Amino acid sequence: MKQISHKIMSIVMAVVVLFSTMSFTVSMHYCGDTLVETAMLQKAEGCGMDMQKPATKDCSITKKDCCNDEQIVVDGQDELQLQVDTISFEQQLFIASFVYTYINLFEGLENNVSSYEAYQPPLIDKELFKLDETYLI
Repeated sequence: MKQISHKIMSIVMAVVVLFSTMSFTVSMHYCGDTLVETAMLQKAEGCGMDMQKPATKDCSITKKDCCNDEQIVVDGQDELQLQVDTISFEQQLFIASFVYTYINLFEGLENNVSSYEAYQPPLIDKELFKLDETYLI
């Protein structure tokens, strides 16, 4: 049991380290005030309505582009605290009980336990719904 709890704790700590150090980028393309496309880990392609540069330099008509791109960068943690001894006993107890209940959540029962197998339905002496019926003639 002690080896299992150490393995579980090491897996939990590895997952915590992975998600705390992971960084990602969310790229969004707006056309006017409307969000057209969102992409993670790559640039949003856009809606195809970007302004084209004029073919000649003499063209002086410029129009403001209605599309704009925004990018949100979520940086992960660079410095890690590798000491596990700073975790209090209550925190260790919480993590161990959480992982134990989460793992046991997906274990099925070996036998289908039914509480109705030994149940005998009552004998019906009279049909009760017929006693309360009234007939209009």
